[in-house]
Amino acid sequence: MTATTGRAGRREWIGLAVLLLPTLVLTMDMGVLFFAVPYISTTLAPSGTQQLWIMDMYSFLLAGLLITMGALGDRIGRRKLLMIGAAGFAGASLLAAWSQDAGQLIAARALLGAAGATVMPSTLALIRTLFDDPRQRQIALGAWGGVLTAGATLGPVAGGLLLEHYWWGSAFLLAVPVMALVLLTAPVLLPEYRSAARTGPKGRFDLLGAVLSLAAILPLVYGVKTIAIEGWSLLPGLAVPAGLLPAAAFVRRQRTAANPLLDLSLFRIRTFTGAISVNTIAMFAMMGFTLFTSQYLQLVKGMSPLTASLWSLVPSVGVGAAVGISSALAGKVRPAVLMGGGFLVGSAGFAMMTRVGAHSPLAFILTAAGVLAAGTVGTMTMTAEMVVSAAPAEQTGAASATSETAVELGSSLGIALLGAAGAAVYRHQLDGALPAGVEGEAARTAQDTLGGAVTVAAHLPGRLGTDLLETARAAFTDGLHVAAAVGLVFALGAAVLAYRLMRHLPAAAPAPEPEPATV
Repeated sequence: MTATTGRAGRREWIGLAVLLLPTLVLTMDMGVLFFAVPYISTTLAPSGTQQLWIMDMYSFLLAGLLITMGALGDRIGRRKLLMIGAAGFAGASLLAAWSQDAGQLIAARALLGAAGATVMPSTLALIRTLFDDPRQRQIALGAWGGVLTAGATLGPVAGGLLLEHYWWGSAFLLAVPVMALVLLTAPVLLPEYRSAARTGPKGRFDLLGAVLSLAAILPLVYGVKTIAIEGWSLLPGLAVPAGLLPAAAFVRRQRTAANPLLDLSLFRIRTFTGAISVNTIAMFAMMGFTLFTSQYLQLVKGMSPLTASLWSLVPSVGVGAAVGISSALAGKVRPAVLMGGGFLVGSAGFAMMTRVGAHSPLAFILTAAGVLAAGTVGTMTMTAEMVVSAAPAEQTGAASATSETAVELGSSLGIALLGAAGAAVYRHQLDGALPAGVEGEAARTAQDTLGGAVTVAAHLPGRLGTDLLETARAAFTDGLHVAAAVGLVFALGAAVLAYRLMRHLPAAAPAPEPEPATV
């Protein structure tokens, strides 16, 4: 094992930059295809089911393999796994960019998800290896959390800009030079770490646990995301309980196996469990509401997807400020107060969202979204530091992967439950309220989603189309208000939970003054 000691210097901070680049690319890849779907449909002619898998295969495999790859990195070496993942991601990106049919693109997206699952926990675990000093590590993890959020925001924008000038496959080529840079610089700038307790015959890899983990997470994420996007149907409805059975078997396996994939004793560490719980709730609230914000900009304000994505960058100013303030106050204020305060700020954003109307100024909803995101993301930067610090050094990879898996599930549940609440209100408000003349198939389409109402209104004459739009947009904002109220309750509950679970932690000790350099 090779690791840094004492305070980090220039080499470690450059190493952090190397780790942040693939993190940015991986999160961008989740949304980079948002604007490419029409181009892919024209070129590859995928079926409706194939189109769904093109969009979702990446996140499904990423979520399903995180725990497995995090534990594998603890055994074979985190830098080694990072480099394997970087090479695989670059190769899969090239395969995706020049796919000749829908099946090949789905396979490439699956490879991208598997490679991404090796990179994500490796980057977070290696930050712990690079930074021994708690204060420096907190700053580094704050930067990691900020890049994670920025990538999710920039992905659709980058994809839209590329598609303005190049073919749809260019959206995948962003990753190739970044991963090449990682392969060139990682051996020089990043230390290797592998757990001595998890190598050799006594540290045999839990292959059955890995299979059960994948069998549990894939159906759960598929079921929740599909229901959120398409509504209730039999297959995704059955997928959720189908995932719970192997999940129970996975927990039992980890309790009894001689070399478990995930040491469940980690959950006895109050800080670790609290950080993961709070992080999951934060993602539930924030990502669940992002769906409404994007639809509001496009379908209520009438923006094009690219214009809406560019305006959605405005709230990131608040996110950057929140990350900086959290890092600055970490050495002076207890984590319980900071995290509880962050959720209260997020609650204020949700409260503002309950006042958004169909004709509200654009500045109002962007401000509300910025306040909401600033509170939740500012909190999440602290939970990342708690996860990697609370877990034993030899289990940091598995602990990081567990945290990121919880984030994926929290995001999926937020999109599903808040989306379902808003959709139910929308349909209820339109029931019997459609303008006279909108009936039959047009009425069913308009009552299904706001996007359907916009499509129907475009084919209706004059005042009839305008009346339908006004009615549908008012119903959508009513659903938005209910979803915001649900998010507000969760954010307030998370503030109380964060304070109770973290009140035993003192403020981080201030960083010592650097010693004079010696030759």
